[in-house]
Amino acid sequence: MIALAAPPLAELALHVGELDYFSLMTLGLVAATVLARGSLVKAVAMVLVGILLGLVGTDVNSGMLRFTFGVDELVDGVSFVALVMGVFGVAEILANLEAPAQHEVFVSKVSHLYPTRDDLRRSAGPIARGTLLGSALGILPGGGALLASFGSYMIEKKIARDPSRFGNGAIEGVAGPESANNAGAQASFIPMLTLGIPSNVVMALMIGALMIQGIAPGPNVMSEQPELFWSLIVSMWVGNLMLVVLNLPLIGIWIRVLQVPYRLLYPSILGFMCVGVYSLTNNAWDCVLMAGFGLFGFVCAKLDCEPAPMVLGFVLGPMMEESLRRGMVLARGDPSVLLTRPLSATFLALAVLLLVIIAFPRVRKGREDVFVDEG
Repeated sequence: MIALAAPPLAELALHVGELDYFSLMTLGLVAATVLARGSLVKAVAMVLVGILLGLVGTDVNSGMLRFTFGVDELVDGVSFVALVMGVFGVAEILANLEAPAQHEVFVSKVSHLYPTRDDLRRSAGPIARGTLLGSALGILPGGGALLASFGSYMIEKKIARDPSRFGNGAIEGVAGPESANNAGAQASFIPMLTLGIPSNVVMALMIGALMIQGIAPGPNVMSEQPELFWSLIVSMWVGNLMLVVLNLPLIGIWIRVLQVPYRLLYPSILGFMCVGVYSLTNNAWDCVLMAGFGLFGFVCAKLDCEPAPMVLGFVLGPMMEESLRRGMVLARGDPSVLLTRPLSATFLALAVLLLVIIAFPRVRKGREDVFVDEG
């Protein structure tokens, strides 16, 4: 799907204007906000925090310092690796240390690891349907792979002759969603590679990794660095093959790793994280920054605020600002161009529609609760 869809999409992206990019990235952030679990207000707040963090450092256009508060280490901006390691790594360690230690590992032998002929026969249809659904939804910004998994499960349960089997070990309920998840995860590379826009937090991490290596994802990648693009596709085939090699024969080793007490694992995890963050710039400030973001991520978890929208905002914020400022220069400062350009207006309309769809049921439910209380 990537090999087929990416080249024409990259050609189309070359004709997309700066303001169209801004509107498309706005749609991506709104989709990520809408699909985040919990409060919509909290998700929007996390996106805004991520955008603000992304604006820290030197302004590309004017060369002026912004939001550095006199800290010289912030001249080049907030370290993406320190941010991600903190909110996803250190915060998770703090959360695990707070929880009571429960260490239960099942080591009983499995009767068979490989699917039988009957399993393959019953899985063929769900795999095909899940792959198509995941490929279509994975391109959408904001977590299409997750939607694909749930969507595939609901489809298989609806078309099944005996839906009562689902939830009791029906292989169709595993094969379909897993195929959809795999297809969605792979298809999410398409907007990242062709448009330079991450469709989920994993792709945001990929963009950060590419930028660290001096590679700017976008439509020019295929024309200027085709060896990178096609090597990435080949690596997916190799990676899927290696997953089979690593998981099935070495399952006994992974079980033994699970038996190691967590109090012995987390110091080594923290050590590796500090080494990785420090090795990028040889600056201890990044380790301090990682610890600070770890505490911030822990507090966010307590407040039921997801860090994923913040990371997307952090990655897309500077890109949105750059596209908007370039577009405004070309439009001579006229903001109405955002609504007069067909592509830009379409993306903004979809973003507003998504917000209305997610907000209206919650507002209506809140009003119903008020009426019940008053009654």
